[in-house]
Parts: sequence; structure tokens; C-alpha cells
Amino acid sequence: MARRTGRRPGNPGTREAILDAARAAFAERGFDAASIRAIAGTAGVDPALVHHYFGSKDQLFLAAMQAPVDPRELLPTVLAGDPGGIGERLVRTFLAVWDSPAGTAGVALLRSAVSNEWTARLLREFVVTQVLRRVLHHLDVAPAELPLRGSLVATQLIGLAMIRYVVRLEPVASAAPETLVASVGPTIQRYITGDLPPQRDSAGS
Repeated sequence: MARRTGRRPGNPGTREAILDAARAAFAERGFDAASIRAIAGTAGVDPALVHHYFGSKDQLFLAAMQAPVDPRELLPTVLAGDPGGIGERLVRTFLAVWDSPAGTAGVALLRSAVSNEWTARLLREFVVTQVLRRVLHHLDVAPAELPLRGSLVATQLIGLAMIRYVVRLEPVASAAPETLVASVGPTIQRYITGDLPPQRDSAGS
């Protein structure tokens, strides 16, 4: 039988070719607009091979990000219980990950995002689509409010990670996790479930 042309066979370089294509697609078009078919086309493979190596689009994205954890395994703990405590549970889970061995990879990713636009885009997509969107959809937040609420939560979580683990500003850098949970959690709770001010454009109109 004649071999198909224009497609990479399943060799060791195939996986990296798919990941390179995925990183470019996710950074350029975002998680929602990037498709498995388009990524496969860029990598020169059949879409079925992408699924063979990575399973779902979410799993491909996490592999492309070199994410230290899969948020889907952690969010049930955050989402379980009283909705009024989700802010504190989110901060507690966030700190548990960053204070674990996985936090080393997180710090490297955060440092890279500061100086590399592509990494910054990937980090933004990761935070929005893999974490915040899942939390906010669980709480049935109005679709029109999702972008602002999600962005506000991100300011606290990414800012906390930057100050505690990269800049290492005291006393936050060495504070007990529960101190930060009690301090930051209520602010995140307000961003998630509290009233929002009227939204205005950058010109103030």
C-alpha cells in the first residue's frame, strides 16, 4: 500500500511537532478559537494522532503549557461547600499548589510570562479558561459579567503569586497560608459574588 504523503508518522518528533503547533495556535488564537484540526494541520499529522498522544483539547493545552497541575483535579475541592466560602477555598488551594514541589514550575512559568509575550498569552488563557471560567460557570455568573469578574480574581491570584514567590516581599513571602487565606479570600469572594460597579470604557463615558 502506498504511504500517505504530507503527514508525519508516529515517531519521537511527532509529539514535539504537535506541541509546537499547539503553543503557536493557543497563543495566537486563544484556547476557544484554536482547533485540534488546525493544530494537526500545522504539525503535519492526522487529527486522530493528536488525540492519540494527548486525548482532549484541554489535555493538549495543559501539555503545551507545561502546567504543573491539572486544575480539573483541584477545582472540585474549591467548588464543594457554601458558595460564600469559595474565595477562601480558592486561595487555600492556590497556595497549597504553589507551596508544593509543583510550585517550582509555576514560578518558572510566571517569570517567563513577565518577559515573553507568547508565554504571557498562554498563561492568560490558562488562568481564564482552565480555572476562572470553570469556577464562575459553576456559580452561574451572568455571562456579561464573566470577563470583569475573572480578570479581577486574576489580579489577586497572579499578584499574590508574584509577590510571595517571585519578588518575595515580606511579610507576605513567609506568612502562614491561613493568614493569606483570611486576608485575600474575602476580596476574591467579593469579586466573584459581590455587586459590581457600573462598567465604563477607558474614556470614562
